[in-house]
Amino acid sequence: MTCSLTSRRAVCDKVGMSSPTVSQDDRDLAQYAALLDRPVRAKVNEFQRGERLRHVIFSGQFSPPLLESLAETADMIRLLSKSRQGQDFLINLLPHKRAMLYFTQPSTRTFLSFMSACQILGITCNEVRDPSTSSETKGETRFDSIRMFSSYFDLIIMRSPIARLAESCAYLMNQVERSGQRAVPIVNAGSGADEHPTQALLDIYTLQRTFNFENPQNAQHSRLDELRKSQGYVDLTKGLSGKTYGFCGDIGRGRTVRSLAMLLAQIPNVQLVFVAPQLPKLMMRDDLRERLRDRGVTFYEVDSFEAEVDGQPVIERIDALYMTRVQKEHDTPADTASYAGIDFTRYCLSPELVKRMRSYAPILHPFPRDQHFGEIPPEIDADPRAMYFRQARNGMWIRAALLAHIFDADNQIQREFRHEFHERHRYVE
Repeated sequence: MTCSLTSRRAVCDKVGMSSPTVSQDDRDLAQYAALLDRPVRAKVNEFQRGERLRHVIFSGQFSPPLLESLAETADMIRLLSKSRQGQDFLINLLPHKRAMLYFTQPSTRTFLSFMSACQILGITCNEVRDPSTSSETKGETRFDSIRMFSSYFDLIIMRSPIARLAESCAYLMNQVERSGQRAVPIVNAGSGADEHPTQALLDIYTLQRTFNFENPQNAQHSRLDELRKSQGYVDLTKGLSGKTYGFCGDIGRGRTVRSLAMLLAQIPNVQLVFVAPQLPKLMMRDDLRERLRDRGVTFYEVDSFEAEVDGQPVIERIDALYMTRVQKEHDTPADTASYAGIDFTRYCLSPELVKRMRSYAPILHPFPRDQHFGEIPPEIDADPRAMYFRQARNGMWIRAALLAHIFDADNQIQREFRHEFHERHRYVE
């Protein structure tokens, strides 16, 4: 049953909560309808404890200062993990914590990334990936499952095809906590077509690292100097602001696009360009369009890389490109029929298009990519701008930083990092 929360409530009111025509999912979510329908800003404080995140549900919880802090912690974890001593420190940081990976929607990268992040910090993991092996086959509700998991674990990382389920579970945990019972943090690892906040976190971490323009071979001369002087990008600046970000593919159903777009909407002086076929299912949804307008973000919706923005074709104008596949698994027969006559090659990269991109512009993809659709052919993988495999590895580090933040262990990481890396050579000229 696909419908808005408002229509879901209307159905429940009309037929009664016990009606067999209303799914258990609808009845579960209807309990939290009033909380779910509030403005985003009204929800944020409920998912925090002081200045620290308690639950991670949507990308709007990540403020620019928090993004910087998490990126710094991730960088520290990366460096510490390069030595045996650093690895031993990290793995002994949270060995007393246990995490449940409750993934009832297929996942490879997100699951393994979170599993690896937990292992880096010494967190013990267990998993439920197939609902048919759980008590839900006996009629147990998902909320009862969450309550049971919270009895055994210190953290629940969940991925579900059901929109807003993760948010509802966070409200459930808050209610349980207020009643004096055991409650644990909820981390949304993908919830229906809503959001995928930790994917957006690793995406923006990848962009942060890219636009630092560091030169590992020569710290005295950054890549930014070279790009300005030798390649003519005289107005290029360090950092995320002042740049144009392109998104291409299945914009309407891409929860990773929605989450990253809302994170970038917090950055000053950015432009967003959405390249998608002119089909309602694949174009930007009204809610994202309205949220970007409310934030005062400049954005464009076009139907090809050749469309012009600021007098240049999109492919030549953008500072970063986020590619996505068309999510055919969500297609109905009517959707498939509507594709007739659409030239989908217009939404695929080619080596020729990549040659026209700016020499520093990273190419990202949340993966999996579709070998049949071919949005990024393998011959582009060797291009230094192809960031998607590094992007996946970045996810492990930034998710470890997020878990350390949730469990208030990031300060220990910072102290250990300063202790290990404070020594410098002081040369006298």
